[in-house]
Amino acid sequence: MAYRMILNETSYFGAGSRKVIAEEVAKRGYKKALIVTDKDLIKFGVADQVIAVLKDANIPYEIFDEVKPNPTVKNVKAGIAAFQAAGADFMIAIGGGSSMDTSKAIGIIINNPEFSDVVSLEGVANTKKKSVPVIALPTTAGTAAEVTINYVITDEENVKKMVCVDPNDIPTLAIIDPELMLSMPRGLTASTGMDALTHAIEGLITLGAWEMSDMFETKAIEMIAKWLPKAVENPSDIEARDGMATAQYIAGMAFSNVGLGLVHGMAHPLGAYYDIPHGVANALLLPFVMEYNKEAAKAKYRTIAEAMGVDTSSMSDDEAADAAVKAVKDLAIRVRIPQHLSEIGVPESGLPTLAQAAFNDVCTPGNPRQTNVEEILAIYKKAF
Repeated sequence: MAYRMILNETSYFGAGSRKVIAEEVAKRGYKKALIVTDKDLIKFGVADQVIAVLKDANIPYEIFDEVKPNPTVKNVKAGIAAFQAAGADFMIAIGGGSSMDTSKAIGIIINNPEFSDVVSLEGVANTKKKSVPVIALPTTAGTAAEVTINYVITDEENVKKMVCVDPNDIPTLAIIDPELMLSMPRGLTASTGMDALTHAIEGLITLGAWEMSDMFETKAIEMIAKWLPKAVENPSDIEARDGMATAQYIAGMAFSNVGLGLVHGMAHPLGAYYDIPHGVANALLLPFVMEYNKEAAKAKYRTIAEAMGVDTSSMSDDEAADAAVKAVKDLAIRVRIPQHLSEIGVPESGLPTLAQAAFNDVCTPGNPRQTNVEEILAIYKKAF
């Protein structure tokens, strides 16, 4: 079997690393940027930290700030029109996964106009050309969209989240600057951090995992367990922000190439039907799905427990697996993640529809335990 690893051409890490944009743009010969972001990042001055670099270097730009959480087909089409109207030749995505996912879809369609309906990008689209160049600057530490070949767009008409997988969409340049994350509120820090932990754990136990991906995911789990509580408890701790920024990137390096599993399969419909933020959905569901998968991935659960600081040397495999689930649940509680779907506005009557959608989700087949609609519904009910 051949294993594939696709990563960015170039990535920069560390406080202040956004300043390399000027030299990279000059070196690559780009002329005008479309900044893709959201109104809050403009309002609170986060995007200004990047815009200042462009102004100092006299790099022309225009701003598209219509990105919304759980970005939609309508968002993407508006972004395409904005890119064309601006006469831009590259994009700068500033934000969480929503900004970067929107940029990926825009960039793919600009260079592959046969997919202009957006919905035909779902799954593994047979695009011929690489995306318009995207420089991705994450402002959250969770999605790792800056290093993945995946993006998620909500199809409003059919009420579903489309998971799109395309090696042509990966950002040309990723800049992971923890200074852009300092204004993240505690709740968002917690949910995006637990999203990163979900990526690492699912990437470790997914059916496509192998030695290299295991190495990345294990390190990511270890770093998240260390740095997430510190980032939540002291948002101005730049060392903790930097640790989380690096950890979520490391997790993305692996899961982008090996896939995910049932947590994501169940989280996507929560976003599509009830607009639940993706990180919150993943964080809430993770311990419940880990419990469900325990027998199918027992050996790797010991690895998870140890990476999270649990001494498993005197434990049986069953005890170590239980310890892994408990460690994840304890972390979720410590960073104040909601513990039940009923707390976040999901009606019990909607669970059967969610279960069917989760079974059909593109991430679900990667789960280490084969599942069905009835068993997924039982997990939703337990999480309710």
